[in-house]
Amino acid sequence: MKKSILTLCVSVLIAVAVLSGCNNSKEKVEDAKQDIVDVKQELNKANEEYLKDIESYKKETTDKITANEQTIAEFKAKIAHEKNEVKAKYEKKIQEIEQKNREIKKKMDEYKAEGKEKWESFKTEFNHDMEGLGNALKDLSVNNAK
Repeated sequence: MKKSILTLCVSVLIAVAVLSGCNNSKEKVEDAKQDIVDVKQELNKANEEYLKDIESYKKETTDKITANEQTIAEFKAKIAHEKNEVKAKYEKKIQEIEQKNREIKKKMDEYKAEGKEKWESFKTEFNHDMEGLGNALKDLSVNNAK
């Protein structure tokens, strides 16, 4: 009798251990599923911020490119009454600047979202190009003031 009670107790303990082990596994699976959901939400949020950054930057650069076009048009109007040799010199520089402005605009329009690292690299290079174009416009107006 003692032996059967001992066997019964051991069996009950083993059953409890197995059932509680299964419960922990279920909890672990549920926790893992929740972690996956949380990670997906964070990833979606980061992706939305990344896309907003791209759109914001595109708008900002489009405004700068439009301002460059306006500056070029104003400069063309200023040199319209210059002597032919001076006018020809400036027109050549203006054509080069207009071409760079078109290339920069095309580069921005054709950019496709390819990941945050590539975006940061693109922005750095693009900012450098925009700065060079801005300097060329400033130099052109400084030369005209002489």
